[in-house]
Amino acid sequence: MTLAIGTLPQKAAPARRPPESPLPRTISGEGPATHPFVTIVVPTLNEAGYIESCLASLVRQWPAAACEILVIDGGSRDATLALVEAFASRHPVPDHPSIRTLPNPQRIQSAAVNLAARLASPRSTILIRADAHASYPSGFVRRCVADLLRTGATSVVVPMRNEAQQGHGLQRAIATAQSSRLGNGGSAHRARPRSGFVDHGHHAAFDRHFFLSIGGYDESFTHNEDAELDHRAQRAGGRVWMCAEEAVTYYPRKDLPALARQYYRHGAGRARTLLKHRLRPRPRQMAPVMALGGSLAGLLGTAIEPMLGLAAAAYPAACLGWGALQAARARDAWLLAAGPALLTMHLSWATGFLRSAARRGGPGAPIIVPAAPNRAAAVEASASAPAPTPARVSEGYPIG
Repeated sequence: MTLAIGTLPQKAAPARRPPESPLPRTISGEGPATHPFVTIVVPTLNEAGYIESCLASLVRQWPAAACEILVIDGGSRDATLALVEAFASRHPVPDHPSIRTLPNPQRIQSAAVNLAARLASPRSTILIRADAHASYPSGFVRRCVADLLRTGATSVVVPMRNEAQQGHGLQRAIATAQSSRLGNGGSAHRARPRSGFVDHGHHAAFDRHFFLSIGGYDESFTHNEDAELDHRAQRAGGRVWMCAEEAVTYYPRKDLPALARQYYRHGAGRARTLLKHRLRPRPRQMAPVMALGGSLAGLLGTAIEPMLGLAAAAYPAACLGWGALQAARARDAWLLAAGPALLTMHLSWATGFLRSAARRGGPGAPIIVPAAPNRAAAVEASASAPAPTPARVSEGYPIG
């Protein structure tokens, strides 16, 4: 078995979509022979608290003979891999899809999806991206695939609905903050979107051929790789379809330090996307930067004019007051923490954005490797890479 790992080549210049689409236009009949082969990729890193419910929501969504699930793990130190193996043993083929695990030496999601795109079954024509921190409605895969085929889009995106796991009060407050317009800025995939062609959204399904043809995700991005890809895909002639009917349930971070790290990276990734493609930020993206700048200016100005301290306190007071209002409306004391969550999200995002912009987007350009390395190079790469850990292998197709 050969495991060739490397960054997909990026195509920066606009290009026409290949005229020969590998996808049929419709799904006909009920048997697996009439369905395109689907690869569901689940990037993981220490997801023991979520992976079983994620897999359970996906395993029966597509004919087993026309589907595989690849769990691409970035080196989990918890029980994630053991839970995947146990889940696979309880859901054997041929009644369920093949479930396999593969190592992701680069650890990040962008590399995981690229790896799955390269190592998927040769029969695979559609990639479904599934985040372990989420669960999926029963019609998710079928609807996304149907929309991909029906509309001629190159990718399908879906809305996100933020919820907390039972018994996690602070996570519930964070979910409340993320679900609000103050928390998401009215972003289409987090608000109430309508089905139709859009510029960006939460990634769900890809035409595998087109995804590979434009180089996949930019693996120098740890966050915001989805927005960067959407921009590049549309320059290359691709189209993004919003499937508003199949909202994904997303489980946010459970504490404020983890939330701060996440949003710092989101802000840094957004700045890198804007700089890479020389785009202008939207007003909602600059609102957190203005909030941070105004608060700091007010604090620094108190040495000259004490009344400026009141101006500096206005923004955090408004966030805390909003949280108190949510708690009162829901009669849930935990929602008092929605105000601090909102502050954490805004200020961390702004700090990451400004630092990345000051560094002109750093780090450097992604590593570029040939699209089809020769056999000797592939063997050499596989020798230095960790061996894949299959939870179950149901098919004998080669990898690499």
